[in-house]
Amino acid sequence: MKLFSSLPGDIKTIPLDNNRKKVLQVFEKKAAIRFKRSDLLNLAFCHRSYTNEIQHIDENNEKLEFLGDSVLGLVAAEYLFNQLPDKAEGDLARIKSFVVSEESLAEIALTLAVNEYLLIGKGEENSGGRFKKAILCDCMEAIFGAYFLDAGFKEASRFILSLLVPQIDKVLHNRHKRDYKSLLQELSQKNYKSYPKYQIIKKSGPDHNKTFWIEVEVNGSSYGPGEGKNKKEAEQQAAESAYKCLAENEPLSYS
Repeated sequence: MKLFSSLPGDIKTIPLDNNRKKVLQVFEKKAAIRFKRSDLLNLAFCHRSYTNEIQHIDENNEKLEFLGDSVLGLVAAEYLFNQLPDKAEGDLARIKSFVVSEESLAEIALTLAVNEYLLIGKGEENSGGRFKKAILCDCMEAIFGAYFLDAGFKEASRFILSLLVPQIDKVLHNRHKRDYKSLLQELSQKNYKSYPKYQIIKKSGPDHNKTFWIEVEVNGSSYGPGEGKNKKEAEQQAAESAYKCLAENEPLSYS
């Protein structure tokens, strides 16, 4: 039996049975898309931890994620450029930074119940991998890449914008979860001509389920610590603490 079928760019897919095809059709209906090749969509859901546990299979969604990240960036940039002609480049960049961020894509993934369709290994399953923002974000980008290959740029763009435009509207109406690391960096550069410095002060737990505590130093003063299941999350919490202390009365805005 032939284990893989080739796709453009030498991408190989994992065979799937009729039950899995039916499961993927439920996702397609929820996302309002239709794949010609369900094995390509299936690969987008396949995390490295899953194939690491299966002998003779080393394909996962990482190449699709790489492709989808670029497609996503282009679609977002084109839309913002055309729809917000009065915005300065810096404003467009900040809006784009949020809507294509891990936080935003993980939120989108959960609205589509991506966590229910993920193929992950036992270790990731046991450590809550189905709800890890990084895994959800990467899977969402892989789905974008897979749909681009399957249906072309026009359809991929339509699908991506159906998910991104509500996130863009959140930013324009200041209803989004703010990127405090970026805000703190802007404030620090503007007021103190320096960059925030982050330092891990404590970490605990096994490699697959660590917790980090991080402080941030701005202009000689330390803030935090922020706590999180990864460094990015802990840094965001520390940055939020510092930013609110330093600029609560005059916060930077995306609008």
